[in-house]
Amino acid sequence: MGKASKDKRDIYYRKAKEEGWRARSAFKLLQIDEEFNIFEGVKRVVDLCAAPGSWSQVLSRRLYLPAKSSPDCRDSLPLIVAIDLQPMAPIDGVIQVQGDITNARTAEVVIRHFDGCKADLVVCDGAPDVTGLHDMDEFVQSQLILAALTIVTHVLRVGGKFIAKIFRGKDTSLLYCQLKLFFSHVTFAKPKSSRNSSIEAFAVCENYSPPEGFSEKDLYHLLEKIGSPSGVEDLDCRSGWLEGPNKVYIPFLACGDLNGYDSDRSYPLPNSSEGGCYKSLDPVQPPIAPAYKTALELKKAANHGILEIDKLSLNSDE
Repeated sequence: MGKASKDKRDIYYRKAKEEGWRARSAFKLLQIDEEFNIFEGVKRVVDLCAAPGSWSQVLSRRLYLPAKSSPDCRDSLPLIVAIDLQPMAPIDGVIQVQGDITNARTAEVVIRHFDGCKADLVVCDGAPDVTGLHDMDEFVQSQLILAALTIVTHVLRVGGKFIAKIFRGKDTSLLYCQLKLFFSHVTFAKPKSSRNSSIEAFAVCENYSPPEGFSEKDLYHLLEKIGSPSGVEDLDCRSGWLEGPNKVYIPFLACGDLNGYDSDRSYPLPNSSEGGCYKSLDPVQPPIAPAYKTALELKKAANHGILEIDKLSLNSDE
């Protein structure tokens, strides 16, 4: 599929390039903010699994750049820390930390950047490479969220907010109950820019309030208790018992302009102002070190080897 074909099929992909976003996922965070006003009063933010950086761009444009241009806020600019195992191109006002979100030492680095203070908001748009097996993808994604929760318990202040991508499935109730243990308000939201055909949604967790006497080292012990009917000994960590009389009803909300662009619809390409054909734009920022880089190099080398063999065959025929 060519770039123009993808622009016609995916309106948010096209709009992201036109507005200078690194990925279409920027619109998801913007639409979540429209509904939940998550940026209000935020001065310190952590972006987990940040690469290629579209959510960090949103944070920069909505928090850092307005404060930088305001003469009243120059002495107290918002601090944004982006964490990922992969490097990404610089973003104005964003401090990059190349590290593992499951490592407590990464949390220490973040707090040092905040001068000993804690974050007002933590966001995470990370996801594993999907397999197409929904149960497997949902399980792996839930484990990624719980890994993110590990660092959240270290860096998020009481009363703070946490936004994370989820995959909806049969164990969604369990994940909801686990998050409710730490946040008084948890809503699962589906932005308009997220395709209806996708099982993704976003957990919007507000008012961080861990259990009394909570210690970060006890996190997984508490999470296991949520999966058990007794809450004490039968630690099977499954959500089957959360059905029937124990049914858990999860608040689910569509956000974004419901009359806006449909992410599953194809739109005609606009004509240029000169009346010529539409020209597709290149991506705003290609990946610096994509995971597929080695595979492409090996494929290129293999193709080069085949061409050399063909040349030798032609020369031998002469």
